[in-house]
Amino acid sequence: MTTQPLETPVTATPRPPRRKSRLNLSRVGLWVFVGIACFLSLVPFYLMFVWATLPSAQIFAVPPNLWFGNAFVENLQKMMEATNNMALRQFWNSLYISVLSTVTTLFFCSLAGFAFAMYDFRGKKYLFGFILVTMLIPPLVMDIPSFLVMNNFLQWIGTPRTLWVPGMANAFGIFLMRQYIVSALPKSLIEAARLDGASEFGIYMKVVVPLIRPILATLGVVTFVGSWNNFKGALIMRLSEDSTMTLPLSLRRITGGATNVNADWGATLMMVVLTVIPLLIIFLFASRQVISGLTSGAVKD
Repeated sequence: MTTQPLETPVTATPRPPRRKSRLNLSRVGLWVFVGIACFLSLVPFYLMFVWATLPSAQIFAVPPNLWFGNAFVENLQKMMEATNNMALRQFWNSLYISVLSTVTTLFFCSLAGFAFAMYDFRGKKYLFGFILVTMLIPPLVMDIPSFLVMNNFLQWIGTPRTLWVPGMANAFGIFLMRQYIVSALPKSLIEAARLDGASEFGIYMKVVVPLIRPILATLGVVTFVGSWNNFKGALIMRLSEDSTMTLPLSLRRITGGATNVNADWGATLMMVVLTVIPLLIIFLFASRQVISGLTSGAVKD
């Protein structure tokens, strides 16, 4: 009696679920959403540049003008007349204050953040806690004391230094730098630099600064934009002379206030363009470093 081998049943392999089409649809939907968001973000900038080249009578025309006009030189002349031919000087004042504020803030905040992150000294926790507590104080509360100090003790009222000196070492910058250095720089790297004979300041300049460029760019952009748009500070510190006025104050003088319907909007938009261009240039050059600084630590290795 012969036995036949048992035949193994043939089972059909299950087909993998079709997810490719769904992934493609989700990706297309994401790109459509991003495209619409970018378009809506760029439209105001485009209209600002377009309307700066139009006469005031055509800016509020219906339907609106969507292409460049031929009143660029006319609006530029009106802007110069409205600022008593001091628009370039006021541009330089804003640039001077913003650059000095940014450079000093980056230097002192990164230096303090490096000290809090890599050194151990008596009272370190209490001092750092005190710095964090100062972040809870509303900036509005400090306006009157700042004015009294600048006016009665330092006698700096009406000078640009009142806008960039007080913010050289701010609590937010120190906290941001300290947190980034703790997460990005191992102490073994600092110890290795010491063994190689590097001085403490040399370690900071040659080891720490190159490794914290992303967060330096992030804090630099935030500081520059905040200083460039500092209308309230310039108003309180009385930078009202043509030779010391900054662009935000000059822009307000051209418009004559929010309720002035008879303002020359062509000259106003020309001043707005002059105010916005440096911010766009700064962001375009530093955007990659800013994104790297904001996303650092978000992805785990």
